[in-house]
Amino acid sequence: MKEDYIARKERWARKMAGKERPQVRSTDRLPPGQHEVHNFPVLDLGVQPDVPLDQWTLKIHGRVENPVTLTWKDFLALAPFTDTSDFHCVTTWSQYEMQWQGVAFFTIAELVRPKPEAKHVFFKSYDGYSTNNPLDVCLDDDVLIAHSWNGKPLTRAHGGPARVIVPKRYAWKGAKFIREITFLDRDILGFWEIRGYSNSADPWLEERFSENDLRKLP
Repeated sequence: MKEDYIARKERWARKMAGKERPQVRSTDRLPPGQHEVHNFPVLDLGVQPDVPLDQWTLKIHGRVENPVTLTWKDFLALAPFTDTSDFHCVTTWSQYEMQWQGVAFFTIAELVRPKPEAKHVFFKSYDGYSTNNPLDVCLDDDVLIAHSWNGKPLTRAHGGPARVIVPKRYAWKGAKFIREITFLDRDILGFWEIRGYSNSADPWLEERFSENDLRKLP
């Protein structure tokens, strides 16, 4: 079932890649093609891994001075961060004013100290998912590794125990069930990026799908 679902979405992405997009970045709060919702839909790969907190780790490594592997206790001991932002899913729904609690990406970067050649970040998840972002996209004031939403711990359905939140990109760029963060000197495409989705994923440019042929991981 999972493989059939992914194959269907790949075919859909290829067809949608030819859809005309706006050339100028929208300044509206609601990105083009989106509609506001007041619930929190659940979308994943059909796998919701159950990771006990005493077994959870977050490996952070690559082009950094201080690679670390955090336990849940280590993670919670980092400086707490709370932020409220809007959330935009590529499947056309958006929700306003979502409050997240967790650890700011700035804190993660300060902990591991990226080397000068680090320009990209690659995220891996406990469910086998992956995605990528430029480092400068991650180094923004609203990007975080969240463990709570609206004051309550993240459920498995929504990516708990911890997920990445990148509000200025479509939500697939924020990996659920996060387990590994790698700082790189080159870009590597993630799970949906090699299946026809946009590599930049700017909602206000409606960058949902790639205009290029599907590329493979090196």
